[in-house]
Amino acid sequence: MSQAEDHDSTRRDFLYFATGGTAAVAAGAAVWPLINQMNPSADVQALSSIRVDVSGVEVGTQLTVKYLGKPVFIRRRTEQEIAEGRAVPLSDLIDQSSENPNKPNTDAADQNRTMDEAGEWLVMIGVCTHLGCVPIGNNSGDFDGWFCPCHGSHYDTAGRIRKGPAPQNLHIPVAEFVDDVTIKLG
Repeated sequence: MSQAEDHDSTRRDFLYFATGGTAAVAAGAAVWPLINQMNPSADVQALSSIRVDVSGVEVGTQLTVKYLGKPVFIRRRTEQEIAEGRAVPLSDLIDQSSENPNKPNTDAADQNRTMDEAGEWLVMIGVCTHLGCVPIGNNSGDFDGWFCPCHGSHYDTAGRIRKGPAPQNLHIPVAEFVDDVTIKLG
């Protein structure tokens, strides 16, 4: 191979690589806006966590807040509600999972569903796991917890499904106490 042919080959290789690199950059620049539009908007990101003041929630009452478009029940349970929840054997439960991301891979025992060791604070997403209705609370249904009148699902004082078509316990959101009177959701 002559020096001129070797020079043409090197130049041709350079042109191929330069053209390919330019095409890759151009394709990336064209595709990036399409991918970036799938990211959540600023207003959605701002609502990814909220803080709730629970200082006004008396024992035996419930506060409902909206979080990520869903109702969240924050209940301060009575001693009787705690005792009822802790007295239920796991074998009586339809769903034996805690459905609690704060305590992953735990069973549905009452203490695995509450925010605190004493079991006074119960925080749940207020959406029936059957068809997405909102159950009514304040000691409703056959088990003194929540009742979904749409299809007849009965939840106990720990938000566990006990009777009806719902397949799972009421889900619990990611939550934590940031101080004595504030719960952070998300």
